[in-house]
Amino acid sequence: MNDLVLKNGHLIDPSQGIDKVCDIAFAGGKVAAIGENLAGKDVRDVGGKIVTPGLIDLHTHVYWGGTSLGVEAELLARTGGVTTFIDAGSAGPGNFHGFRKHVIEPSPVRILPYLNLAFPGIFAFSKTVMVGEAADMRLLDPRECVRVAREHKDLVLGIKVRVGKSASGDNGVMPLDIALDVAEEVGLPVMAHLDAPPPSRHEVVSRLRPGDVLTHCFRPFPNAPVRADGKVREEILAARARGVIFDIGHGGGSFGFGTTKRMLAAGFLPDVISSDVHVISIEGPAFDLLTTMSKFLCLGVDLHTVIKLSTCNAAAAIKRPDLGTLKVGSVGEATVIDVTAGKFDYADSIGETMVGDKRLVSAGVVLAGRWWHPA
Repeated sequence: MNDLVLKNGHLIDPSQGIDKVCDIAFAGGKVAAIGENLAGKDVRDVGGKIVTPGLIDLHTHVYWGGTSLGVEAELLARTGGVTTFIDAGSAGPGNFHGFRKHVIEPSPVRILPYLNLAFPGIFAFSKTVMVGEAADMRLLDPRECVRVAREHKDLVLGIKVRVGKSASGDNGVMPLDIALDVAEEVGLPVMAHLDAPPPSRHEVVSRLRPGDVLTHCFRPFPNAPVRADGKVREEILAARARGVIFDIGHGGGSFGFGTTKRMLAAGFLPDVISSDVHVISIEGPAFDLLTTMSKFLCLGVDLHTVIKLSTCNAAAAIKRPDLGTLKVGSVGEATVIDVTAGKFDYADSIGETMVGDKRLVSAGVVLAGRWWHPA
């Protein structure tokens, strides 16, 4: 007997090309069946709602209590529909063990981390104190980063490095070069943050390898990926051609409607939509992954694609094809979404606003094959 059946939902699973109204059943913590008239111990009618694979947020900060920017993954999962949180380098070699023991291992929702190059991770990030962890070379020890990445190789997805005027100060692109050396040594990808210059967009993007992630990829001027005339910059096109992954990472200062409209008009979609939710951006303008997805929906990207960029594409970026899918036998995780119509105010990270006619809202989550209702 199935443990749980979601009936009459509009199932959208881009990993399988499914886009139809049907039932989905879960048993033993896994997806058991997709079809009609399925029976189970717990049957829930989700007619009129969208059922997707469990959402994956590729850029979050969830080292709550251990870093100043961390938010609570469990609370965000209950309200925001995410079942896998990718932590984008909140912890470094000096405090990663605490992140693992006190947050990741006890968490009811999956947390998969990047390891920050800087020894203390992102240690001073708040409304009142802001110190870039890559601005002081004394905090960058590549040997320590390699040691901890190897010690936790079962968990660490890659090496995170933040460069730009805010994050690396006078050190410019140098921390990225160190991070790339570390990543090569341990056989992992890099996730690179870029804020305002220096360094330039070209210096950063031209260094990235196939499988590396450029987050904040639709950031506003300066260091935007597109010119004012709407042409995508050559180094961006070259990076995509060689397999660099372009991730939104909305956050508090890294997403612009102007950039996004020009990139979409040029036919350049991001590879992944993510929120970069942290202690500041959770209060706006990012709020959560569903809000960031809603912005793309209101900018004309179709629902199937928006879901693809937040499920199977995100899973591919972290080389976890077992996630972001509802294939029979896969992990029993799903997100139930209401698509609400109306007039909704949205803002980007530099104060530009937009009124959209749709908003995606979490209506429930399935974890380990069982209903895990929102708060």
